[in-house]
Amino acid sequence: MPDIATLNGVILLLAAGTAGLALYNGLQARWALRGCRFGRFVEVRGVRLHVIEGGEGMPLLLLHGNGASAEDFMTSGIFDKTAPHYRVLAFDRPGFGRSSRPIGRVWSAAAQADLIDAAAAKLGLGCYIALGHSWGATVALEMARRCPGSVAGIVLVSGYHYPSPRFELALSALPALPLIGTVVRHTLLPPLVRLGWGWSMRKIFGPAAISSAFAAATRELACRPSQLRSIAAESFLMWVAAAFARSRHADICVPVGIIAGASDQLFDAPAEALRLHAELLNSMVDIVPDAGHMVHQTAPQAVIAMIDKIAALSSVGDARLSGR
Repeated sequence: MPDIATLNGVILLLAAGTAGLALYNGLQARWALRGCRFGRFVEVRGVRLHVIEGGEGMPLLLLHGNGASAEDFMTSGIFDKTAPHYRVLAFDRPGFGRSSRPIGRVWSAAAQADLIDAAAAKLGLGCYIALGHSWGATVALEMARRCPGSVAGIVLVSGYHYPSPRFELALSALPALPLIGTVVRHTLLPPLVRLGWGWSMRKIFGPAAISSAFAAATRELACRPSQLRSIAAESFLMWVAAAFARSRHADICVPVGIIAGASDQLFDAPAEALRLHAELLNSMVDIVPDAGHMVHQTAPQAVIAMIDKIAALSSVGDARLSGR
């Protein structure tokens, strides 16, 4: 049996190691935003939202997926390629990038839809097109449902439109729990994420090549304890959405562009896209061959083409684009 002194030594060693790991992860988190484009902040409903803005014309809002940030649209080239024709605003959704995510609120897709629409109103945008990738597509869909007076059209990229219960999503919510989740997020989870980063990139990009720019820009952002909490919370919300899923989306009345990678390895995105297209008469669909979940990174031209089509279909788009 180990004596008390040995036991105390082991405990002190573990405590020192845990504290050192937390300190290292904290320092890495402080430097994670180096090299990411900086925009401006808009205060809305107690949330400090970071938005990168550029260009002129019809407003185009870009909403990233779970785990990413507004920088996703910088590395894909979509921001810079659309800015000559649109007033482009790439948002860091709550808890991602430079945006805050107040604790004590449930940041569902509906809550984020209301928040982003309120930010758009505060920025004086009027009607706009909203593009969302993955979880951001769920937010964009809610914006079309809840804010039809503001939304001229939406583009949904790799959306999970008819979620089914997935046990791994419930498990992935554990880092969002108080106490034990806090300890794990600040100590063990960041190095584990770094260790599995290559596998994660192959999973979301495959079968297409991984974007080295995205992988480099996003890794340390995704390893920050604060962002890990947001990732875990949104994974759990996906599980909740599956449990209380809407069976139909026929109440969406604005033009809808739907894009999916033909070989998405996270879920059957093509089937989801085609099912939504069949339900919405005011929609167009594009299944991009040889693309995975990050289709906007590997085939940005397909996404931009869909944006232009939706802008042309919307009544606001027709009026503004005619004078472009």
